[in-house]
Amino acid sequence: MQDSNTPALPSNAAQGNVVERLKAGVPVLALGVRISRTPDIARIAKASGHHVIWVDLEHSSISIDAAVQICATALDIGLTPFVRVPEREYGVIGRLLDCGAVGIMAPRIETVDQARDLVAACRFPPLGHRSAIATLPHVGYQKMPAAAFNEAMNRSTLLKVLIESPLGIRNIAEIAAVEGVDFLGIGTNDLSAELGVPGQFQHATVREAHEAALLGCKTAGKPLAIGGIADVAYSAELVRQGAAPFLMTGIDTDMLLSVAQARAVQALESIHKH
Repeated sequence: MQDSNTPALPSNAAQGNVVERLKAGVPVLALGVRISRTPDIARIAKASGHHVIWVDLEHSSISIDAAVQICATALDIGLTPFVRVPEREYGVIGRLLDCGAVGIMAPRIETVDQARDLVAACRFPPLGHRSAIATLPHVGYQKMPAAAFNEAMNRSTLLKVLIESPLGIRNIAEIAAVEGVDFLGIGTNDLSAELGVPGQFQHATVREAHEAALLGCKTAGKPLAIGGIADVAYSAELVRQGAAPFLMTGIDTDMLLSVAQARAVQALESIHKH
């Protein structure tokens, strides 16, 4: 039974909704945002069957304000909102989480110390050093004792660390074991470039890195999503080998371009048929 001092978290904000799905091998569909600036993109993600929306602050000029407006809307309509922060930009994490984000994606994590720094930025004491705040939209602005509030928000916050370098691969088992890291991801585009074989997703060295990462995360009991792979068949093979089905369906930039190109071809074909 839930303690009377513990807030009832929205179901979409509950940590288990994403992580437990991944542990059970149930697909989670995630839509990336790089050019959209209004909450409408969250509604489109919901209408198209996605479970997660993630705002990419690493590779865009989206402001913190626009990012949290999208995240807050996603929270309200039943999506789990993540933000990918710029490398080592830990100072902004508290602002994102305070204003609507549920999850943080942190790129290029290579060491246990870096992972612990991230946990400290994402979690309230005693698990971290996130700055105190009385209440948040995640709990409907309920007021409750500080200890109960901090514990509830620590449970509901998600941290995904991205491994994108050979050093990160070597340390992945230890990184995965850090308390407060919920799941991990591999950015294969960056990893393959760091390994000297850019874009060669099935190169022996890349495959070896994937296999080593899967083993390390399995030992730690944490899901590992492997992304950045254009080869659908190889992605499916990795899921069969144990990779978590955290399926990034695309980025709004790529989707808009793809549809715009298809519509242009369709328009030209329509006049040539008559």
